Amino acid sequence: MATYRIFRMKEHVRQHFRWAPHTSGVMNAKPRDFEQTGEIEATSPYAAWKVLRETEHPLEVGDLMEAEDSTLLVYKYVGMEEAKWVLPEVKPVLIPEDLPEPALAS
Repeated sequence: MATYRIFRMKEHVRQHFRWAPHTSGVMNAKPRDFEQTGEIEATSPYAAWKVLRETEHPLEVGDLMEAEDSTLLVYKYVGMEEAKWVLPEVKPVLIPEDLPEPALAS
């Protein structure tokens, strides 16, 4: 059995996601828009969905499941589709010695 980590979409983001037009292809997911809420063991993503469907907290549209091999799936109205984490770009930090010398006023 595989282990899937469950990431719940934050509610304010979910409202936008629910009403956006359906697009096919890989969904870009921002980690700040999700909260990890646990793990589940199942034979497949759909088996995990079925088990969760019968609990107090079933998967909702927009929620993610991440497999042990880092495969990320988003639950949509049409089923599970591929997703990927999009991490913010890291901006380089300027070290004081990299800064230009200030001009002296005469």
